[in-house]
Amino acid sequence: MICILSDSHDNREYLEAAVSEAAAVGAEAVLHCGDVVAPGTLEVLEPFKLPVHVIHGNNTGDLYMMGRVASKASSGVTYYGQDAGLELDKRKIFLVHYPHYARAMATTGDWDLVCCGHDHVAKIEAIGNISGKTTLLVNPGTVGGIKAPATWVMGDLENMQFSIRNVALAGATRSVAS
Repeated sequence: MICILSDSHDNREYLEAAVSEAAAVGAEAVLHCGDVVAPGTLEVLEPFKLPVHVIHGNNTGDLYMMGRVASKASSGVTYYGQDAGLELDKRKIFLVHYPHYARAMATTGDWDLVCCGHDHVAKIEAIGNISGKTTLLVNPGTVGGIKAPATWVMGDLENMQFSIRNVALAGATRSVAS
């Protein structure tokens, strides 16, 4: 199980709430598709002891400090730069901030899952690729709730099942969309 999120824009409270819920239901890793902004924002994730895979976005913040946060042994953060190719649970995953770039990467057939952010619109879509199969394209929206509902995605890599979730703050009612 993985937690996919993007566009936290320094909203530590929402970021922490999303990852807290994800961890409670079995997430084993966090994928952040950019626009963290201030690298210190990721410090709220340290208590969860989950690996965090992060790229920057168009709001890069302090890239030097992002590298410093990632180099801190207790952070669990791996910082890739503008995009990332990684493998989790035998699935090839590509992270990029921009949806148009993500759609293009999905069509290559090289990836099982492509994740993006940027436009703050949560969406899960199967994209036909050149191998005649499909690649899942996941945009978790904005976990920071910037000009859109605060959302994130919970994913089961074994079964390739993903769901969009609204950020649930303590004492608030949570709703789920698919």
